[in-house]
Amino acid sequence: MNDELLTADEVAARLKATPRFVRRLVAERRIAFVKVGRLVRFEASAVAAYIDSNRVVPMTRAHLRDYLGEVA
Repeated sequence: MNDELLTADEVAARLKATPRFVRRLVAERRIAFVKVGRLVRFEASAVAAYIDSNRVVPMTRAHLRDYLGEVA
């Protein structure tokens, strides 16, 4: 494990979000974290994985038609 552990404030700065949002991600178990005693810390790779797993890619009209056809 070569990852440096980040605080919630540091993760919030990387995500350009508030520390409260990061605490909510932890409470909802939507981001991987490490407990160090009573402290919560994050690996940089876990933050990158969270960003990648929530990436939204644009769809072309053809893909949208195919998707809507599958749903309906």
